[in-house]
Amino acid sequence: MPDLSAEDKKLVTLARATRARIGAAEGAAVRDTDGRTYAAATVALPSLQLTAVQACVAMAVASGSAGVDAVVVLGESGVLADGDAAVLRDFTGTEGVTAHVGDPRGTVTDTVAL
Repeated sequence: MPDLSAEDKKLVTLARATRARIGAAEGAAVRDTDGRTYAAATVALPSLQLTAVQACVAMAVASGSAGVDAVVVLGESGVLADGDAAVLRDFTGTEGVTAHVGDPRGTVTDTVAL
């Protein structure tokens, strides 16, 4: 398991709690470039479907954020989906996003740099 900073551990807690609260497939949390955090779960409605990461980025964009420094995504897949990586790159516009991926219990199993 990767060694996480205190700020990244906070993201794990937020992602885990958000996922568990509604029993979603995934929970995610991001820290933007201003240090603000956003947490969301998978949205699975007949007319709207978002991954947890997409929902977090949408909240950050709607709040006027300029980019993301770090993201945690927790779910059964254990990988950062290609679409989620693309959304993070699109929003941030540069490299430097740290993505921690873990299981539903909050155990981070992988860290990737985007």
